[in-house]
Amino acid sequence: MKVDIISLFPEMFLGPLNESILKRAQDRGLLDLSIHNLRDFTKDKHRVVDDRPFGGGPGMVLKPEPVFDAVESMRTEGTAVIMMAPSGKQFQQADGVRLSKCPHLVLLCGSYEGFDERIREALIDETFSIGDYVLTNGALPAMVIVDCVTRLVPGVLGDAESSVDESFSHGLLEYPHYTRPQVFRDMKVPEILMSGNHAAIAKWRHEQAIKRTEAMRPDLVKYLK
Repeated sequence: MKVDIISLFPEMFLGPLNESILKRAQDRGLLDLSIHNLRDFTKDKHRVVDDRPFGGGPGMVLKPEPVFDAVESMRTEGTAVIMMAPSGKQFQQADGVRLSKCPHLVLLCGSYEGFDERIREALIDETFSIGDYVLTNGALPAMVIVDCVTRLVPGVLGDAESSVDESFSHGLLEYPHYTRPQVFRDMKVPEILMSGNHAAIAKWRHEQAIKRTEAMRPDLVKYLK
């Protein structure tokens, strides 16, 4: 998978996207990741990317010219252009699964008061938010989406089954996990997990996933009934 990220703050990506699974994915050629500074696509000597909003109001708005030039220089057949914005659809695991099948993503990170609307109308395939809150810019949401999508690309995780039973993969939060020692500070691992009865263990795990989801995310459970 190829991923291009366009941002006014490319340095923000250097650490998080070069560690752990994402680093291994790049080292193994499973992720081709490039970070681009939006100012590199300006044509004036001051590298201006924003201007005052028509109609008045606070803040500055990102201009269309450099964004169009940036996206059009990267877009090819099969590219999906994704905008990060608080007004977007909330990103879900199902979106990550779908985007992991796309050969090329261009992620556009907003700043200031956001983008000139003509960018959204003419260039963007999808707009995503990662939650009902406002961040300083779109860099952190882009990192979240790249992390989620990359680990779903075949071959990225060492065990292909690792992502199958994770939280949200089946509409539920993940069941509890235990490891050695069997007893720690008088807290015992449930006996069922040592039984060797795989059918019973699977049933217990599913029941625990439902209980956890009902307690922590009842909004998810209602869609399963």
